[in-house]
Amino acid sequence: MTAPAAPASATDRAARGRRGVSRRALARAVLACVLAPLMPVPARAEAVELIALDVVRSDDEVSVDFAVRATLPAPVEDALRRGIALHFEAEAVLVRPRWYWRDVRVGRARREWRLSYQPLTGSFRVSSGGLHQTFASLDEAMATMTRLTRWRVAAAADVDPDGRHVLDFVWRLDTGELPRPMQIGIGNLPEWQLAVERRIELRR
Repeated sequence: MTAPAAPASATDRAARGRRGVSRRALARAVLACVLAPLMPVPARAEAVELIALDVVRSDDEVSVDFAVRATLPAPVEDALRRGIALHFEAEAVLVRPRWYWRDVRVGRARREWRLSYQPLTGSFRVSSGGLHQTFASLDEAMATMTRLTRWRVAAAADVDPDGRHVLDFVWRLDTGELPRPMQIGIGNLPEWQLAVERRIELRR
């Protein structure tokens, strides 16, 4: 017959208590590491800023000049350096407003860029259409995607010389191009909502 176990001493109970506290602390630390990338970090107010936007009408066309100042928040840059390609787009739509019905679209231009990081060389690659460029720094790569000049939006013949026209402009990070699991993870986190919009009137 097995003898009954001796009652645990105060020292044993204290040791078990310390081990329990250590396990709980370790679990909390692991959980914090897992959840850290998902915790919202407020985006800086200056993350995206439209510093220039002009609509130019010539004898042949209506074109747009724009310049955006964009700085990637830390979580976005970290994802880029970990191998996640980022997609950016700019769109300009020229419309003729109508008070009695929806606006008439006169012209539209859209440009897309794909930004990726090359870890072996420590460089950044920007792809647009069939063109590819490599840059030594992130700032240089961003500069190619944040400004355009003489960007054709519509033919001059499509613009009513006596009518009122406005241009709707947007520049943004396209989160719809991120890997699907990542789209679910970031949700509506503010640091990933990189966009700037503006509406201006075409001068006659």
